[in-house]
Amino acid sequence: MAAVMEGLAQGFVQGAWALLLCGPVLVASVAATVFVVRRRNLGAPGVGMSDGGGQRSDQLFWDVFLGSCVAVPALLIPTLLSPWTGLFLAGAGAAAGVAAYRATPKYLAGRARLRSGLEREAAHRTARERHDALVARWRQYELDPASSIDYPALTDVRFPETSALIKALRAAEQLRTDPGEPDIGRPGGLQQDYPDAVTHLAASLAAAERAAGIPAAGTQAPG
Repeated sequence: MAAVMEGLAQGFVQGAWALLLCGPVLVASVAATVFVVRRRNLGAPGVGMSDGGGQRSDQLFWDVFLGSCVAVPALLIPTLLSPWTGLFLAGAGAAAGVAAYRATPKYLAGRARLRSGLEREAAHRTARERHDALVARWRQYELDPASSIDYPALTDVRFPETSALIKALRAAEQLRTDPGEPDIGRPGGLQQDYPDAVTHLAASLAAAERAAGIPAAGTQAPG
């Protein structure tokens, strides 16, 4: 009886150590393998996937093979020491695989939203700098007495090009969102149309300058 109890105790200790050492390895390897395979199948950006079926199969084989090289020993060794530990680890590995399979699309969608947000912020930052330069260029015509005398059409809204320029200025200003500015009246934060509005403003200003008789070489700034 004592020998049986001693054997059970020894098996319990060995199983506990095997669970402690091999459990995280098994769970991590299964989750990582499922994540990589799932990401390839979903066609995530940055993950090479050829249109050829042969290369696709090769990539799938190597993903599963490399994952198995880690997961299988992490499961077999504890199972040989303690079948109950092996059974528990098999369940944990299966649960990790299911969790990784379900979580991968959400994770990739979150990454895509983050990437899109960063790209949109970069586009808005560039548009704000261009917007400031265009407004400064326009104000020189408006505030400089010499420019007002030389090119009166640029401040006269009776001219169609000048009227369109004023509308473009207002539209760009309404869509602008500066860093730290509360998004009052701007649902969704940064306005997606703002960069296009700045581009339209640049075209409107150039058209107004041409209509006022300013040479193309002198459109950078009035003298």
